[in-house]
Amino acid sequence: MAGTSPTLWLAPLKGLTDAVFRRTFAEHFNGFDRAMAPFVTAVAAERLTDAHVRDLLPGADGATPLTPQILGNAAEHFVAVAARLHDLGYTEVNWNLGCPFRPVSKKRRGAGLLPFPEAIDEFLDRTVRALPMSLSIKMRLGRTTPDEIFKLLPVLDRYPLTQIVIHPRTARQMYGGRPDLDTFESCLALSRHRIVYNGDIVHVAGFKELQARFPKVDEWMIGRGALADPFLPAAIQTGADPGPDRVRRFKAFYDDLFDRTGERLSGPGHLLDRMKGYWTYFAAAFMGGEALAKQIHRTFQLPRYIDTVERFFQEEAVWRK
Repeated sequence: MAGTSPTLWLAPLKGLTDAVFRRTFAEHFNGFDRAMAPFVTAVAAERLTDAHVRDLLPGADGATPLTPQILGNAAEHFVAVAARLHDLGYTEVNWNLGCPFRPVSKKRRGAGLLPFPEAIDEFLDRTVRALPMSLSIKMRLGRTTPDEIFKLLPVLDRYPLTQIVIHPRTARQMYGGRPDLDTFESCLALSRHRIVYNGDIVHVAGFKELQARFPKVDEWMIGRGALADPFLPAAIQTGADPGPDRVRRFKAFYDDLFDRTGERLSGPGHLLDRMKGYWTYFAAAFMGGEALAKQIHRTFQLPRYIDTVERFFQEEAVWRK
């Protein structure tokens, strides 16, 4: 509630906030109380191997408590993966109803399932009774229109969910446009469940405005904002200024992330692609970062990428005020 310390979650960003990133981030920065892992896809029990849940194996993460997430629309497959995660020690799993990407949504998975409340009801009826653990949901307002959520909330109220994470955009919006705060506010009044806010928390002042508008919300999820400014979660929690050595601290984090990601991925091409994904967000932290991001994305050889980044840190890197 307002006046108490907020609970901050690291949001799941597929291909970015994996176990290597989560562990490295926690070693260098403070502020996150919990993390949600990027989704694993629900599969039949006979196809389930350790490789499928590699990012969630014990010891892969640091000390930040983690909730795994599953994407799928087949109850029996969802339960099979959840049971494996329960065997690994997890006590809660999240159902992804928020992924907006067309290859996912056109198969009625992720946000693509939101226009079908009857299908969601059937899925939950079959799943909740079979799960060996608690269930939460992460969702958007709808696939094409924000009012789709109003047909879903009464359905969700029938089930013992631990919480609902709402990103107040539609899948059609992807990550563009403004979050629909009016519809989010309506959801708070219409749902009996604990609601977690997720979307466009990018600076302390903006967070305080959201916190003042939604005093009943005490858990908040931050994704892209924390990649663009890894000092943001701690600044929200404590109000403390990270000081003048932000570039040095970020560089130490980046070096560890680069080395560890390289150890995990196979081949320079995969490492380069992953780093390009990170710099889509990292670049926003620096003066002139847009030019660096363009230069990185035009680079197709790992040695050249390494030279470009090292030269930037040595000669140009200035933290954006």
